[in-house]
Amino acid sequence: MSGLTEQHCEACSAGAPRATDEEKRVLHKDVEDWDILDVDGEEQLRRVFKFRNFAQALAFANKVGELAEAEDHHPAILVEYGKVTVSWWTHAIGGLHKNDFIMAARTDLAYR
Repeated sequence: MSGLTEQHCEACSAGAPRATDEEKRVLHKDVEDWDILDVDGEEQLRRVFKFRNFAQALAFANKVGELAEAEDHHPAILVEYGKVTVSWWTHAIGGLHKNDFIMAARTDLAYR
């Protein structure tokens, strides 16, 4: 794992630049289990995490929520029986920022 988990999110405003193609290529290597998807014209990082039951899935979703609150950067989280889908993107810029890769790496760490 790279040093992404040690980094903190920076405040983003609507004028902040999105990650360039090169930045996404480099950062994605550190969170390669995440898909980069276009959702309604906005790029997002998305990963599905598997669990044995709903209680484990819910506990993980709560962990991700705590991580999000600590950095004031919030994902979309879908909790289902035995799985949690997490999507990170920066709402203010309508796409991906380095913050999203940092939080994806932290989410992976929480899953381990």
